[in-house]
Amino acid sequence: MSEDFFYALGGVGMFLVGMEILTRALRDATGSRLRTLLARFTTTPLRGVVTGALGTAIIQSSSATTVLTVGFVGAGLLTLGEALGIVYGANIGTTMTGWLVSFIGFKLNLENVAFALLLPASLLSLLGRGTSERLGRVVSGLCLLIIGLDLMQTGLADLSGTVTPSLLQGHGVGGFLFLIFVGLALTIVMQSSSAAMALALVMLQGEVIGLFQAVGLVIGMNIGTTFTAILASIGGSRAMRQTAVANLIFNCVTALLALPLLALSAPVLTSVAEHYDALTALLLFHTGFNIAGTVLFLPLTPRFAAVVSKLVPLEETHLIIELDKNLLKHSDAALVGAQAATEIISRKLFDALSKAMQAQPDYRAIAALAPVSNALTELEDYLSHIRPDRENADEERTFSALLHQTDHMVRLLNRAGQTAHPKELIEDPMLKRPTLAVGAVFRRLANEQDFGEEAARLGRLHDLVRHRKNKHRRGLLLGEHAGIYNLKEVFAHTDAMRWLERSLHHAERVAHYQTVARQGFPSVPVGTEGA
Repeated sequence: MSEDFFYALGGVGMFLVGMEILTRALRDATGSRLRTLLARFTTTPLRGVVTGALGTAIIQSSSATTVLTVGFVGAGLLTLGEALGIVYGANIGTTMTGWLVSFIGFKLNLENVAFALLLPASLLSLLGRGTSERLGRVVSGLCLLIIGLDLMQTGLADLSGTVTPSLLQGHGVGGFLFLIFVGLALTIVMQSSSAAMALALVMLQGEVIGLFQAVGLVIGMNIGTTFTAILASIGGSRAMRQTAVANLIFNCVTALLALPLLALSAPVLTSVAEHYDALTALLLFHTGFNIAGTVLFLPLTPRFAAVVSKLVPLEETHLIIELDKNLLKHSDAALVGAQAATEIISRKLFDALSKAMQAQPDYRAIAALAPVSNALTELEDYLSHIRPDRENADEERTFSALLHQTDHMVRLLNRAGQTAHPKELIEDPMLKRPTLAVGAVFRRLANEQDFGEEAARLGRLHDLVRHRKNKHRRGLLLGEHAGIYNLKEVFAHTDAMRWLERSLHHAERVAHYQTVARQGFPSVPVGTEGA
């Protein structure tokens, strides 16, 4: 008996490892597509349900889908209502894991195939690069998952002779509630609803538990799966805490809804178990009550979002950005947050400079740029902790663009503090017009989405200002020799022209690299390609 117990325990561990490898490989392979799917297609809660279900079914991880969603909400790319749709869908999508386990673990006899493929798949994972390496990890994960299931079945096989459904709790309301609690506890201990579901399927297949006892466990597991998100949200951003609370409420209400559904569908489940098998009946119920919960919540999403907003209210803060350190565990979600932060900061900078470069200069916005300085410091620290996937060209390109953009924003901020120069430029008849033109472009950059077109316009203005600066500087030097200007005036005008040229250069680079980052991570409207 003790040997069988260790087989079962090792099988759970191997299943967990296999599921982790498989999920990571699928996420790496489909990460950019998933980002695009979530950000572009999720425009209503109903579409959020579809994208959440599809995304979770593809990468076999509701937590990965949820983390990306949190990143989008925190970055202002999704509303809470749209994100709630994804949460509903993720709960439907995660039921697909049970169908996968049932199909490859019980319907097909793939244990020998898994043992045979594990070595070549592992070698491909270790020695391959790019697509071949990810393929090796996918196959390795599947092999470990199948072997883990086989070990669980072997370890629990002998229990069917000594432990039968009649010996276990589950009869009456008290017994059923006890099984719900056991399912919840199993999921919390394992930190994986997939592993807990696999264990329930193995016990049901081995007739250690009956169908309706398995149903009780699954209802508890559905609640227990929210525990990881609750833990991860502690100390996280408001978006992460809202998502965790919404997920908890949704799963608890869905679990309550499952009880009357069970009473109504009991004859159907019994019939399915008799004509097909108990595994199919259990999985149909699991998927069914999650769909029912979604149907219940979907029309109420605006009110539900308002309730969640009240439960997790906006905290008073003087920060202009909110970068969630919890997202650093997932480089794609962290890059989405950093990308949104750079846009917020750059718009503040461009807005302040545009007000200083108008016919009647206003320096109050520049004087109030201290929060922007703090935000840039926070952004630099955040970027230093992001570790992009070296095999993912989009992540590498986006990360590099964000580093360059942040560096140019720091330099532009330093120049923004030199308020004497805009005054000199506005008072110079030859430089007033290009200065006002630059201010107009900055004003558009502070309010418009199309960074690409404005980056190109800044490039043309930079060439014009550089040419005019060289011409004007020669005139100033000749005027100084003729006694028209004194040396102090020459230096003041020369410094002001140099300030304008360098400010233009940094602004053009900020807009350019924002366009590059958007092309790599199309989570926000993309500017023109010509920049």
